[in-house]
Formats: sequence, structure tokens, C-alpha cells
Amino acid sequence: MDSESQLLDLRNGERGTNTTYPDVSGHQAETLFDTEASHFSASCLTTAEIQQHWRAVKQEIRCIKLMFEIPSTRTIEQANSRYVVYEIVVIKSGSYDCERVTIERRYSDFLHLHQQLLQDFSEELEEVSLPRKKLMGNFSEENISERRVALCDYLTQLYSRHYIRHTPAFIAFFTHPELKTAHDLLRGGRFSQAMDILKRVLVLQEKLSTHNTVLLVPTLCAMVVAQRDLGNFHAAFQTGHRALPAVRRYGLSRYRAPLLGVMVDLGYKLMHPVAQLQEELIKVQNSPHGPVSLVSLKELVVQNYT
Repeated sequence: MDSESQLLDLRNGERGTNTTYPDVSGHQAETLFDTEASHFSASCLTTAEIQQHWRAVKQEIRCIKLMFEIPSTRTIEQANSRYVVYEIVVIKSGSYDCERVTIERRYSDFLHLHQQLLQDFSEELEEVSLPRKKLMGNFSEENISERRVALCDYLTQLYSRHYIRHTPAFIAFFTHPELKTAHDLLRGGRFSQAMDILKRVLVLQEKLSTHNTVLLVPTLCAMVVAQRDLGNFHAAFQTGHRALPAVRRYGLSRYRAPLLGVMVDLGYKLMHPVAQLQEELIKVQNSPHGPVSLVSLKELVVQNYT
């Protein structure tokens, strides 16, 4: 469905027509997507949210080019091991990127990614090779420098193939370790530290996942939980509003009632009008598709990455 058709469907939805969106794929999509709830009425969206959706649609059809840099490395020495970590910077090309997020990965992380991709794309990756370790001299400055350049080129080659850059394995390479750490911090009640990591992850996901905004929902919901527990109710309410359109659009029933419940509670605390959100929550709770889970958003969030 092209962007003009989606906008037309949204406008029709305001007149009472339900809109069906195509299935989505990506990391966690199987657990997030509920086929029985893949319909939504655009009448539940405010004008601002319809405008936000339209901006997202236009963004999705605009291919964002990324560049990868590995500007530095550091060698970690432990009691029984020694390894090199590579600093990776993901940069949005074509304009000045003020949000350059840095992550660190070991060679074993690159190897794990390559093995995952070979399971589905062995023929397509015949011309893409992962630089191998050498029998000797792996920790010499010359060899580390050569491998740093080769690994940067490896990521660039993977990203240049659209069937690779949209895979869960490729996106998880840049985000999964940080997401697991953030959720461990949330479970431990260390919300401020979790928020710092989640903000960085969200920037990466926005760069890597313009084709599939559903991938942002778990991260945004985790941020809502952290911001609420930190007492930053306004920020939590705003973050929740960022997540709601994708939750509605893709029928993410697992998140919808818990998120709406938090939004209503935050709205009361902030003295914002919440009648529309409360009405939507009641409709979801009385859904003919079956009973709604009574799990809170916080419980749902901390269950991820266990």
C-alpha cells in the first residue's frame, strides 16, 4: 500500500471505516503482532496523531542512508582472557547528524552476526566476507588497525543489501546487548541508568528501523516506565503518546491496555484531559476478541530480555 492510499484510509477511518494494515516483520514482531487485532479505526486518533502518522509514512518511504565508522579500539585484559573491543559509530548521511551514538562490540559479536546471516543468506553473502583472525599477532597495533578497517567495510557491505539491513539479526547486533542491560537495570530499580541507555538505543533504532516503527514500541514503553518511576510524569506522558500510534496501527494488543492505563493515570496526575483515552481503554477492555491481560506496563516491560 503506498503512502497516498494510507492517508486516504486514515481519512476514511474518520468517517467510520476500519483500516487494515499489512503484517509487519522484525525483531520481536512475532510476539508483538496480534492478527486478531490487526484492524483499527482512525476515529480513535486525534488530529495531531494523524499528522504524526502521516509524517511517519513519508519518513518510511524516504530511504535514510547510514554510514559506519570504527574510529578506535581498546584491548581488555582479564584474568583468563584478552580481547579487543571495537567502537562503532552509526552516522546518518546526507545531513549533519547531531545524534552519533557509539556502541562497542567484540570480534565474537561480528562472528555471531555473520553466522546468523549465513543461515538465511548463504548465497547472497558469497561476496561478503568477515575478516578472519590470524594465527599470530592478533593484538599487534598493525593487525588491529587492519581489522578495524575491514570490519567497518563489512558493516557497510551488509547495510548496502536491503534484504540484510532489515533483518532482525542485523538490527539486534546494534541494540540487543544495550537493551538487555537496560532491562536488567529496570528490574533492579536503577531507572536513571536505564534511561540513559534506552535513549541511546532509541536513537539507533530510529536510524536502523525506519521501515518498521513497531520495533520502537518496546523501547518507548520501557522509557515510559523509567520516566514514571523517576517522577518525570510529563516526559512519560509525552513518550507514551509517541508509542500509541504504532500500538494502534499494528494492533499490538499486548501493549495497548497496559499503555493506555498508564496514560490515563499520568493524565490525571498532570490534570490533562483523559476522557478520550479512558473511553478507548474501556473499549479495549471490553473487546470482543477476548479477555485483556491485566499485566501492568511495568510488569510487561521487565519480562522482556529475561
